[in-house]
Amino acid sequence: MIELRNFVKNIKPYKPGKPIEEVIKELGLTGEIIKLASNENPLGASPLAIKAMSEKIDDSHLYPDDNCFYLKHRLSEKFGIPTANTIVGSGSVELIELIFKAYVNPGDEVIMSEPSFIMYKIACQIFGGERVAVPLVGHAHDIDAMAQKINSKTKIVILDNPINPTGTIVAKKKMDHFVDAVPPDVILVLDEAYHEYIEDATYPNGLDYLKKHSNIMVLHTFSKIYGLAGLRVGYGFGSEEIVGAMMKVRLPFNVNRIGQIAAGAALGDEDFVKHSRNNNEAGKEFLYNELRSLGLKYTPTFGNFILVDFKRDAKDIFEAAQRKGVITRTVYEYGLPTSLRITIGSPSQNKQLINTLQEFLR
Repeated sequence: MIELRNFVKNIKPYKPGKPIEEVIKELGLTGEIIKLASNENPLGASPLAIKAMSEKIDDSHLYPDDNCFYLKHRLSEKFGIPTANTIVGSGSVELIELIFKAYVNPGDEVIMSEPSFIMYKIACQIFGGERVAVPLVGHAHDIDAMAQKINSKTKIVILDNPINPTGTIVAKKKMDHFVDAVPPDVILVLDEAYHEYIEDATYPNGLDYLKKHSNIMVLHTFSKIYGLAGLRVGYGFGSEEIVGAMMKVRLPFNVNRIGQIAAGAALGDEDFVKHSRNNNEAGKEFLYNELRSLGLKYTPTFGNFILVDFKRDAKDIFEAAQRKGVITRTVYEYGLPTSLRITIGSPSQNKQLINTLQEFLR
């Protein structure tokens, strides 16, 4: 047997939600199958993105723009941040990896919540970092405890806001104090994958902190509200120093050509974003009411998913729903064995979900 790197031995690979095709094949399902497992946009992709892709699909034989020149300029126009402070990756997951790849030496400490997005833990293991896990309090970041954990060995503090899988946020007032508490030689990563879904005035805009702090990296993605998860395009904003370091360690042509074109077009699709946000808010309220009527406990969410606690091993519910053509997500790897994380779907999908749960629970 070929010996693995020590860091690799203990890594448990990321387990994505199963694709619809795989579930159909495994269970021999017929009829409508709905996937509420991966926080994808149930309304599909931005129409402007689809149009732009269809017009350029014949150019797929050409290599992509290695520097994402046009997409970076579109991002700069939208957010008012110079292109030198912008990086684009194969999903924001790649940008997480690049931050660790550029900065984490074996033994460096990385502070994160437990649970939070599982890729933070995996990236830390890959590069030999020492993970400092701070338990959530009430399914929310305990940022006071996180601040207390910072020491001379700390290299990165990473916050998903909202948290995946609980959907809670750090409000602006608390975030203001936390950002100031992070030393300038420690990188603070703010992962805002779901920020477009949030209009609550208490939600902090991570980009506001870039003006005063050179140690912050803000991550966004086209996978969620823009509906481009299959194209793998994410982007981040930070100081020229941090962005430059990440650019040094990325692979060339890391963002595909069609993805760049689609993402640039999607940025201008405000109608689709608004429609998606409205659908999410309406779906959230519908599911809250129905879950309460079923006697189920849920965590109020700021994302496009809801964490539902069934007070029993959730695998039974997961499997029963899947046999009925409703794919949800277990969260065992997050230490939440009695819960499912369920994406907020379209009105018909949400009704199908509730009908399935009613049939099983009653």
